[in-house]
Amino acid sequence: MYSKMYSKKTGSVLLLSFLFMMAAFQPAYSQKKDKAAAAGTPVLWREPVDIEARNLLNGPGGDAMKPDLRSVTFIEDDKSGSNTKYRVRDASGNNWVAKLGKEAQSETASNRLVWAVGYESEIVYLVPKLTIEGKGTFENVRLEARPKDIKRGDEWSWTSNPFQGSHELKGLKIMMLLINNWDMKDANNKILMARNETSGQAELRYIISDLGGSIGKTGGPISRSRNKPSDFVKAEFIEGVKNNVIDFHYAGKNKALFDNLTLDDAHWIASWLGKLSDDQIKDAFRAANYDPEDVAALAQTVRDRIDVLVPLTQ
Repeated sequence: MYSKMYSKKTGSVLLLSFLFMMAAFQPAYSQKKDKAAAAGTPVLWREPVDIEARNLLNGPGGDAMKPDLRSVTFIEDDKSGSNTKYRVRDASGNNWVAKLGKEAQSETASNRLVWAVGYESEIVYLVPKLTIEGKGTFENVRLEARPKDIKRGDEWSWTSNPFQGSHELKGLKIMMLLINNWDMKDANNKILMARNETSGQAELRYIISDLGGSIGKTGGPISRSRNKPSDFVKAEFIEGVKNNVIDFHYAGKNKALFDNLTLDDAHWIASWLGKLSDDQIKDAFRAANYDPEDVAALAQTVRDRIDVLVPLTQ
């Protein structure tokens, strides 16, 4: 009898303790949510109403934000990522991150294709030959803008974000497959804090900051490639469809991210990709300083992939 009474009493005490703990936790949790909401509205994608007119040579920064290359001075080394990067300042006093190496071209082209269909993105330009005072002269340098009015926040997770289950997020995953981006890790994602140019409201812009592991073939550490047009052209895209789910050919990091992409998801992103002209797609690769033969081959491969997606959705 005593044992039963003791167990009952103990259970009541534990329940009350739990309730008090939850009551104490709830205001802190609510404050955290309120603080996040106050920081800005999460934005991943905007309807590209001007898609047929988008200039993929200049990309998201347009002509207005092009770097002033009359002089580019070294500020400091940038230790992020595995590629050589320098923080630099152009002749107009604007700051940039200069990225050297193989990824500069693939990142520039991929950035423009992703931006073309409405996704938030970095502002990048490819400079075929750039002299950085104090460092030297380099070929095919990607310059990524660091505007003073945009604050760089934390990374965001592919598996935990405000857009879970949306066509917008699934469409972005299909875009990663379309450009063969095998480097699908959260560390490449970034939240930018900015003001909407029209409304003045605060926004949290969810972007993929590093798209360099693209325009090659997916695979493991030995077999994968980036910025290798011949690999990209030969790579498979879709292996089949079963029960409304598309089996994409992918062998890079976090393969599970591409499970359960449906025909409906493909229809959503294909409806935007199909509006891009052949010249716009070519401009994405011209902006990255690929030679004319590679521009033609890469653009045709992208067009072929779009043409594969569209019939699947009809």
